[in-house]
Amino acid sequence: MTPPITTHAGDLMAHYDVVFCDVWGVVHDGLTAHIPACEALARFRTLGGTVILVSNAPVPREQVARMLDQRSVPRSAWDAIVSSGDIALDHIAAKCYGALHWIGPRDRDSALFDRLTTRQTSIADADAILCSGLNDDRIETAASYRPQLDQALARHLPFVCANPDLVVDVGRTHYLCAGAIADLYESMGGPVFWAGKPHASAYRAAFATAGRLRGTVVPPGRVLAIGDAIRTDLKAALGAGVGALFIAGGIHRQVAMTGAAIDPVKLAALFAAEPIPALAAMAQLRW
Repeated sequence: MTPPITTHAGDLMAHYDVVFCDVWGVVHDGLTAHIPACEALARFRTLGGTVILVSNAPVPREQVARMLDQRSVPRSAWDAIVSSGDIALDHIAAKCYGALHWIGPRDRDSALFDRLTTRQTSIADADAILCSGLNDDRIETAASYRPQLDQALARHLPFVCANPDLVVDVGRTHYLCAGAIADLYESMGGPVFWAGKPHASAYRAAFATAGRLRGTVVPPGRVLAIGDAIRTDLKAALGAGVGALFIAGGIHRQVAMTGAAIDPVKLAALFAAEPIPALAAMAQLRW
């Protein structure tokens, strides 16, 4: 299952019409853009390809675009954005929830919470929980929310996870995400709606977006997924029947790389532990 190591993705990408590309860990590191990756995506577009950025960010696509601008990711690198925040909002609207209990930092994720038309309330009065992350990801863990989850489980409250990531890198520092709380609630027996990768909701939305942009149904065989997380990006690609390119310099860099290069022994051990296929692996996306 160990993917072959490559240093250039151009030949592989040229075989596809559409790229579903992860954002954090591939296009930027949380602080600044990965220029070779942006250049590769821009070149793919000039050759007629369509780039859909598929992000587990718990905010609407417009906010993701602003975040990309702040990190100097050029607009030439992408055609459209599918975000977990939008998927969560669509799900809440479809379920007609009238009252929600919020978990997550209000200031950081205001773009999500400001879009809600439901009222905010306590767990005792809520129809569901909406979680965008930990209220303070510097000092809290998922276990910090166990008392609230016990209360929610007693009512069998649905839990809408607006970011299925367990952890995220900001520069070189790991921070827990909403997925860590959702994972705990699900392990307790609570019902969770996962708004994003690796769940079908993410690539279902991405296929619909690609179809609108290209004016035709895009078959899975014409799509390449690019991502740095085996649990989310590669598993989503496997579930959707699309090929995947693994970027080792993201969330798995400490267990897949030595210095700036992929370590073949470490890579083999990583994929032995998590046997999900990828067509190739590279340290950082470049054409």
